[in-house]
Formats: sequence, C-alpha cells, structure tokens
Amino acid sequence: MGMQLIVFVAALLISATLTRWVRDFAIARGWYSAPNSDRHVHTRPIPRLGGVAIFLTLWCMVLAAHWIPGHFGIREYLLPHATVKILGAATIVFVLGLIDDFRGLSAYLKFAVQAGAAMLLFWSGFGISQLSFLTGDSHLGWVLGVPLTIIWVLWITNAFNLIDGLDGLAAGSALFSTLVTYLVAILLHTDGLLFLTLALAGAIAGFLRYNFNPASIFLGDCGSLLIGFLLSAMAIAGSQKAPTAVAVAIPIVSLGLPILDVSVAVIRRFLRCKRLFDADREHIHHKLLSRGVSHRQAVLMLYGVTACFGLLSLFLLHPASTAVATVLVVVGLGVLVGVQQLRYHEFLELGRVANRTLNQRQVIANDINVRRAADALESCTGLAQFCQTMQDCLKPIGFDGFGLYLSSELPVQVEVYPFTHASGSKLHFFWNHSMTSSETNWGLTFSLLKPNGGRLGSLTLYRKDTSTPLWMDLDVFTATGFSQAVAGVVERMQNTWFVKSHKEQIQTAAFETVGPVMASRTHQSVIVPTSS
Repeated sequence: MGMQLIVFVAALLISATLTRWVRDFAIARGWYSAPNSDRHVHTRPIPRLGGVAIFLTLWCMVLAAHWIPGHFGIREYLLPHATVKILGAATIVFVLGLIDDFRGLSAYLKFAVQAGAAMLLFWSGFGISQLSFLTGDSHLGWVLGVPLTIIWVLWITNAFNLIDGLDGLAAGSALFSTLVTYLVAILLHTDGLLFLTLALAGAIAGFLRYNFNPASIFLGDCGSLLIGFLLSAMAIAGSQKAPTAVAVAIPIVSLGLPILDVSVAVIRRFLRCKRLFDADREHIHHKLLSRGVSHRQAVLMLYGVTACFGLLSLFLLHPASTAVATVLVVVGLGVLVGVQQLRYHEFLELGRVANRTLNQRQVIANDINVRRAADALESCTGLAQFCQTMQDCLKPIGFDGFGLYLSSELPVQVEVYPFTHASGSKLHFFWNHSMTSSETNWGLTFSLLKPNGGRLGSLTLYRKDTSTPLWMDLDVFTATGFSQAVAGVVERMQNTWFVKSHKEQIQTAAFETVGPVMASRTHQSVIVPTSS
C-alpha cells in the first residue's frame, strides 16, 4: 500500500508541474481557446492543452517504473504487458485529439481513428471478447468481440469529451471513476491495472489544481479523449475476472454520468431529427446552469452523482444476484427521476406519446365518434338537431361548446335558437348555456367551405379544461368528412334563412304596394253615402 501511495503522489506532483508548464507555454504562444460560441461558458481565452500534461505524466511514470524496478510495488513484467499496451493504443487517441485541438477534424474521421485504436486494444488482449456475457464460452471470437469493443470504446471516449463543458467536470468525474476502477482491481486481484489506475488518478488530481473553477487550463480534446479511452480500456481489463453479469454492470454503472449524458444527447438529437454529431447547449451541465445553479455548484452536484454511481458499482461485487438487481433498480429509478427533473422537452414529449399510446383505445373511440357524427350531420334538418348532434359528439371528447362564424351577415330577425347570437354573424352554442366564449381557455378553428370552394365561414370548438389531455387525433375533423358535413348543414341553414328572408321581403313589398290602395277604396266606400 505504501508503494501504491508513492505512485499516486509522484504522478500528482509531476502532473501539477507539467500542467503549469504547459499552461504558461501555451499562453506564451497564443495557443488558447476564445469564447466564440454560445456553448462556451468561459469568458476569457484559456489554453486547451491540459491533456498534454496528463499524457506526459503517464509516460514519465511508465519510464520511471521501467528504469527503477521494484520501487513501485509491482512486478516488472506486468508493466509492458498491461500498462504499455493500453498506453500505446491511447497514444493514437491522444495524437488525434491534439490535432483536433489545433486544426479541427470531422466527427467521422475521429470516429474512424478511435475505432482503429479500439481494434489495436482488442488485439492486445483487452477486448470484450473475454467477457462471457453473451455465450457460455469466455471467448466470443473477433466477429462479436471487435464490434462490441469498438462500440464500448467509442461510447466512453466521446462521453468524456461531451461532458467536458464546465471547469473541472470531466477531469473530476474521471478521477472518481478511476478510483473506483482501482478499488475493483484490488478486490478482483487485477494487479496489472493497479499501476495505471494510480498513475492516472494522480495525473488527473494534479491537473485539477489548475482546472477546477475558475480554470486556468482546459483538458482539450487531447485530454478528454485520452482519459475516456483509458477508462474504457481499464473498465474492460478490470472486469475480466468478475462474474458474467457483474462484468457488464460494473463499468456501465461506475461510468454512469458520462454514459448517461451521451445517451441522453443521442436520444434528444434523434427525436428532434437533428444530426447526432451537432453540438448544442442542452447537456446535463447546461441544463443545471439554465436552472440557476452556479458554475461551481453544478460541478459539485455532478461530482456527487459520479460518486454515487461509483459507490453503487462497488455493491455489484457482492456475489448475490439480488445485489445486482437491487443496484440496477436503484440506478434506473435515479436516472428516471434525474432526467425528469431536468425537464428535457424531448423526453416530456416522449412521455406524452407513451401516455397517449396507453390511452389509444379512448383515442380510437373518440375518432369513431367524430366519424359517426359526420354521417349524422348529413341528414340534419333543423338547428336543434344540428346542435344536439354536435353536443353528443364533442361533449364526451372534452369540448364545452362550439361557435359558427359566418362569412355573410345574418338576415334581420332570423330565428337562431338554440344558438346564442353573440354579435354580427357569430353564433355560439355551449352545453352549459350560461357559459360564454370568454370563459374558455382555448379553441380549435377550421374553415367551412362549399363544394365549389366558396367560403361559408369557420367553426370553432371551445374547451375550458387545460389539465386533462384531449384523447383524439385533431386532423379527424378535417380528414374524415366532418368539416364538410358541418359546412353542408351551414349551407342548408343559410339557404333556409335566405328563402324565409326573401319571402318576408316579398310579403312586405306587397303590403307596402297594396295597402294604400285598399285603404283608399275603403275610405271612398265610407264617404260616398255621406256625400249623397
């Protein structure tokens, strides 16, 4: 244990020294990141080459362990067979990130290079083919092992790159995950990983001295990709001696925060029909900042989340199957509650769709009700029958009434009962006759057209309740003949009003023409006898 502490402290001191030197060197040459995007939360130019210090620290520790055998508490032959092989593949990823920090590379090129490094890792003996969770044999073969190893490495490597958005977040989370990997290596007697986990933990701790808020240097892609790749490799190597289910669960749970963040990002972008590689400002740490949490508070909160994931992963080492099930249930519930509290619009909409699916039977029933009403409206002969048919259809769905807004003025003294004449050519009908349109909270309006395309007016469906979902397809009103049926009733109603109005006008005109003549004749018949 004393020698292990020496490894950690030595890596910490070397990393702190190199981090300071890299920071000053980058500033002197103008190699820093300016806040030129709305995704950036820093307000001043800061170097992005912190990964260089971590990378150099790890190789310094390897060279020191190689030149001074026996002083680091590990057998010499383990160093080239474990640490050096993993660091060799990690060097490819580090160089890739370094080029990306200076020039910027496409996502597809970065994925391709990372996949190549993952294949090198697999052929070096650190592949998922040695985890017996798909078959009874401990070796899956390269046909399954290579794709699974590539997927795992890409997932974790880029997960740490995605959460590197706040000062100290990615490095601090990686430190917790590295310490968990170290404990797992001790408990499972994976001695070959002890040196690398301690060296990486010390390197990250020394770097955090300058990366915690307010940071004076960032990891950069070279640092976040390097750390993510190393943790993905160590997670595979460290769980090879674990039982089948535990071998899969420990890495996933211990790396819970970055895995959760990248999973949420992929699902969000898929649901929004956006490219999966497009950057945005809706990662978990961004959501915390948008809710008023300070920069440092957000980092500390996510440190706590990472620590909880790591602690739960250690419980998976218990041989009882109930322990694995309990941990997975706790993690699942925690993730569901946490994502719900962040109030992602994509997941709220997904929940609404799921709720609608559970109530699809009611949706179908309401849609059928609208179709039946469309058939009944075609034979309506009066306003009372029209209003009753509309009420029978719309009230069970959740509407409180409807209104007709006619394109032509109503004839004078026309009978509109049971409608309420609101004003001008506006007619309302509510199931509760004391209600008015001003008391409702929203309405659905669609146009009423004649068969020749002429405009009759519009129909508005009113609803007061905003808390209860409307279990129906709104396009059923326009796509099933319902709106045409209502338009037909309105057209027949207007024709009836026109005929009645025309008859009244004829009778009025006739009275105005014949009336004076009859009155004159009557007057003459009375006067004539008097004059004689």
